[in-house]
Amino acid sequence: MSEEPRRFHPEKPARTKSARRTRVLVAGVFVGAIAAMSLSWLLGWGFETDEERTEARAEKAAQARYEAFSSPAGTCLTWQASDAADIHEVDCSQPHLFEVIGTVDISDQYGRNAKAPDAATWRTLTTQRCGQKARDYLDGPLDPEGKLSLGLLQPDERQWNSGDRRMHCGLQRTAPGGSLQPLEAPATEIDQSDVWEKGTCLGIEDKSPGDPVDCTEPHSYEMVAVVDLGEEFETFPPRKEQNEFLDKRCNKLADDYSGDADLRKQGLITAWDTRTEESWQAGSKLVNCKVGALLEDKSGLAPVRGSVSKDAETKPRPSQGGDNSSQQPGGQSGRDGDKGNGSDGSDGSGDAENGSGDSGGATGSGSDSGGAGVDIGGDAGVDIGGDVSGDGNGG
Repeated sequence: MSEEPRRFHPEKPARTKSARRTRVLVAGVFVGAIAAMSLSWLLGWGFETDEERTEARAEKAAQARYEAFSSPAGTCLTWQASDAADIHEVDCSQPHLFEVIGTVDISDQYGRNAKAPDAATWRTLTTQRCGQKARDYLDGPLDPEGKLSLGLLQPDERQWNSGDRRMHCGLQRTAPGGSLQPLEAPATEIDQSDVWEKGTCLGIEDKSPGDPVDCTEPHSYEMVAVVDLGEEFETFPPRKEQNEFLDKRCNKLADDYSGDADLRKQGLITAWDTRTEESWQAGSKLVNCKVGALLEDKSGLAPVRGSVSKDAETKPRPSQGGDNSSQQPGGQSGRDGDKGNGSDGSDGSGDAENGSGDSGGATGSGSDSGGAGVDIGGDAGVDIGGDVSGDGNGG
């Protein structure tokens, strides 16, 4: 066998100094570029100044405000920042704080050089110009004492000075203390009855109900049940009939909720809401049964700590002289029910329709945080919340 021919392996040419120098030079350029990039990163991002961060946040907030202010009817918006700088759109089936229902142009009242309205005027404009938008959007009446209230996205100072005269009307839920509460469905699908879920406790502010709190904290009322008056009455029932029915029903439900605890011995009373005919016609037929305590002088509600629930670890402790010696279980009318402490009937079925819910805004009584909905900020600041109808918030 013949020898296998040797394979030809040409020798690699020797690398010249010039080639080596070129390679080193290229490598040096690469390393230099990396160093420059690193330095640029350190200077540009790693050591961003407070002023640059503030400007970046302001630009982001301005863009969010612009997008929110351009939202069409049916858009749901939410935010967490106190100035709503993080406002953004969400699906209306998700928790949200504001649902846009339409836009109103007020240039017929405020020309190019007109000064922007003050807070009180914005509230009046919202009631006057957004009310019809709500009726059209809901295809029916807005319950003036219900869960939903009118809100507003108003132009900030820069938008106003540039000639923008649009009001974006919306619907929101405001708690008795003035804070906005999340909604989890489109407004057209929400029962407008102003009720809270069983087990909810409302805080206490100046002897009156406030915003929802944990039941271990001082509170005015604990919700023990939700009752549908529509199951008992086919047509609107007079207040006396509501009280007679709810006196028995709510006391029974309070016993069930507390495990038949002796609430009176604990200084507690059972109370409930009633509905006005206007609310009834808007479809609001649900009411809360609730438990609270009165101050000894009957001037308002006493703070209670702990829950009356039979499953609660912390039992209720009324403070500041909770008393029930003469004030028997009572009923409250709509939103004023949670703000007022009206007269009590001798038969035990109280009526707080004329309660002292006097902290309201321009058009009614009840809770009003002083805001006209949401002012999507800029230099004008951000006004979060407020019940522009001024009807208060009874639970």
